[in-house]
Amino acid sequence: MKKRTVIICVIAVFLPAAVYAAYRIGIIPHRKYTDADFGIETYVSTADKDGDGIPDQEDILLSARTYLASKPKYKSAYYAGGYPDDGYGVCTDVVAWAMRGAGYDLQELVDEDKKENPEAYNNEVRDANIDFRRVRNLKIWFDRHAQSLTPDLRDTAQWQAGDIVIFRNHIGVLSDARNSRGMPFVLHHANILQIRYEEDILPYWGDIEGHYRIG
Repeated sequence: MKKRTVIICVIAVFLPAAVYAAYRIGIIPHRKYTDADFGIETYVSTADKDGDGIPDQEDILLSARTYLASKPKYKSAYYAGGYPDDGYGVCTDVVAWAMRGAGYDLQELVDEDKKENPEAYNNEVRDANIDFRRVRNLKIWFDRHAQSLTPDLRDTAQWQAGDIVIFRNHIGVLSDARNSRGMPFVLHHANILQIRYEEDILPYWGDIEGHYRIG
């Protein structure tokens, strides 16, 4: 009887923790909400860089989803052409492909900015094949060329689908799905153990170092 009581106590202690952990890392799906559920007006970009009839903000979101639908495997590697071409990738590739789908080639943009303003990049040696795939360089580029927005998560309406968020050593694109508190999910690629590419991580991942919008 005593042994059974101990087992029940252990289960009672660890089961809730296990369920929470499974929920937190995405094994248990999170319910998704929309802007309309919170009375939030969806931002519509006035720019259309590639002239395809889709506003930049929406184009970035759709392009991020298209890239992630290919289910890239996580691996950090150097590619002679810059963009990975073997089904692998890292967090910065989500943003690079999302931007490219909207008409912005981050490889060219970062390389050109680094060439013309080496001091902004701490006079680091230029390498167009890898510079745009480093979070620290993208942080510099977005600070210089994108609209910088609030890092305050309490201002939920300012966090819109298609925005770019930079954490410490990580980057992603905001989704059009929100959690129960109105925070957008993030489209990202973090590690080989990741289960889903769209996750409720914005309030939990860590320090937010930048929040940006293009167009």
